[in-house]
Amino acid sequence: MLSAGRDSAVLRYTLGNEHLKAGNHGIAAAHLRKAVEYDPGYAAAWRQLGRALEQSGDVAGALTAWESGREAATARGDVQAGKEMDVFSRRLQKKLAE
Repeated sequence: MLSAGRDSAVLRYTLGNEHLKAGNHGIAAAHLRKAVEYDPGYAAAWRQLGRALEQSGDVAGALTAWESGREAATARGDVQAGKEMDVFSRRLQKKLAE
């Protein structure tokens, strides 16, 4: 689909999510970054971007992604997604403090 010029936030989210499952954190992050470029309000993509960045060792990037995701979720009224990203952030910050 990418080579056919049918790029989209949903396609990039799907590719990123699959790479994340396969352990390809850097590739996953690249796709997920593109997804949120296409749709900055895509809270699920922000959530997964944070996970990809955390798993690749980019702690600051993960926290930033989750903050952006929380803001996007709140703007769209998705309270649950916002709360999830708050939990991920707190857990990561706690882990860093230990």
